Amino acid sequence: MGIPISKDDVIFRLTRTRFWRDNFPLPMEKPTKLTFSNGLTASALRVHRAEELGVGLHDLGFLSACPTLVLVGGAGGVSDADMDRLRPLFVEGLAPLANALGASVVDGGTDAGVIRLMGQARAEMGATFPLIGVAAAGMVALPEVALPRPEAAPLEPHHTHFVLVPGDQWGDESLWLARVASVLANEVPSVTVLVNGGEIAWQDVSQSVKAGRPVLVIAGSGRVADTLATALRGEAADGRARELAASGLLQVVDLTEEPGVLAGVIRKILS
Repeated sequence: MGIPISKDDVIFRLTRTRFWRDNFPLPMEKPTKLTFSNGLTASALRVHRAEELGVGLHDLGFLSACPTLVLVGGAGGVSDADMDRLRPLFVEGLAPLANALGASVVDGGTDAGVIRLMGQARAEMGATFPLIGVAAAGMVALPEVALPRPEAAPLEPHHTHFVLVPGDQWGDESLWLARVASVLANEVPSVTVLVNGGEIAWQDVSQSVKAGRPVLVIAGSGRVADTLATALRGEAADGRARELAASGLLQVVDLTEEPGVLAGVIRKILS
């Protein structure tokens, strides 16, 4: 039988833990190299506090501000049919444009949905733009490591960099995604592109709006993107969509438009 612990003991221990956490935080970690089964490598950084991002991204090789494209949207919830339908958007549109602009691309880093499409498009065209995945450390598995929990996901193997942030639930990375993009871009323009999207996409778009970042909604790509496109047309939509549409930071490009239309809109935002 264990020794009874009083309520006062519990409070004391919690207070002591918080004191040490707040006043003596973990030392900042250094980047490490990840090697995927396809032979590709990526640099990864584990961060614990927002204040570490500036130095951390510098340590990853980002020495100056650059145009930044934030990709948010559907991950595990994107159907196979939608993956096939959306692929040209990445192969013919987003990846070539990022390469031409010398932009960094920031996304959720997992091997699923639109994030997988971006990684594959970059590899297919032999692009050189940095592709940075921002993921909650408790929700992803490093190469050759078992998933930490059933709902977790592996990292996408065509990314060049990863920033692993605190969290053990999907959505914990949303604020950090916006933070990383803001640090990378600094005073240089940045844009968020929403393709498809499930519940977490609402958080991702909201964080971009809070950061003052323009959001380009790809209408016809499905789910949250289509709901927001409907709101932007002034038609009936749910409250979250109406609120985000009212920010003035969202605009729409239809999936069926030629790649040059999308490129023109993004170039204008990033110029």
